[in-house]
Amino acid sequence: MIELVIEQRRRDLGGGFEVGRVLPFARRRMVGPFIFFDHIGPVDLPPGLDPRMDIRPHPHIGLSTVSYLFSGEIMHRDSVGIEQVVRPREVNWMTAGRGITHSERFEHARAVGDRVHGIQAWVALPDGKEEIAPSFSHHSGDDLPQWTEAGVVGHLIAGSAYGLTAGAETHSPLFYAHLDMAAGAAAEIPAGHPERALYVAEGAVEMDGRRFDAGRMLVLDAAASGVRALARSTVMLLGGEPVGERFLYWNFVSSSKDRLGQAAADWKAGRMKLPDADNAEFTPLPDEPPFPAAVK
Repeated sequence: MIELVIEQRRRDLGGGFEVGRVLPFARRRMVGPFIFFDHIGPVDLPPGLDPRMDIRPHPHIGLSTVSYLFSGEIMHRDSVGIEQVVRPREVNWMTAGRGITHSERFEHARAVGDRVHGIQAWVALPDGKEEIAPSFSHHSGDDLPQWTEAGVVGHLIAGSAYGLTAGAETHSPLFYAHLDMAAGAAAEIPAGHPERALYVAEGAVEMDGRRFDAGRMLVLDAAASGVRALARSTVMLLGGEPVGERFLYWNFVSSSKDRLGQAAADWKAGRMKLPDADNAEFTPLPDEPPFPAAVK
């Protein structure tokens, strides 16, 4: 039932702000179209937070970023002119397509302090959609269908599952859901998708007679059908149709290595517009050769 267990690895995004990186992983680059999965926090940020902790303006191509919080606030700004706070149980869905830049800042924390906890995932765009126009959408309320059953409160973040469909426009078949599970509660894992995974964000769960604590992603086979919480737990379910081979370099995703190289050159040369409300802070390219994409 479980093909692979992936443990998060700590990564510094700059300025001392760390996340738990889950995807990509050396033995599993993607799950369906999900090519990147970062666990943010939980972290207590004090008033007067050093601005270097913010995620400075940086570029993307060939993907959609999906920001979802359990607690706290993050301010998003991007080069298509959007300024949008994301709060708990809301979704900021940004599609980079042929190119976008954005920043994510802890302005609420800087003002009054905050406890930030959430997930940022990247969804690779499928063939024929990699170079679409960049766009942004924010979703809350009825856009994120909710259900309650036997100790489980679920939110559908994106795609279709449990007979429900979320509001964000997706470009390939997928599902992405958040489950709050009481101790002892059991939940069904959506079927009908060729690739699926489960991530334990808080608590502990049981599957295949084994215990899995927070910070672990379980990549599932076709037979996996349910999970049981051993304590109050926060669980993310995700998966969908594979989109084919994708190369990853820094913040760029593409089916073409040449396209990655062009994007890197455009960013380094200043040809990618910065968010209007941001100053000209520059996030440098990593000091490593871009090809082939190394999974660390």
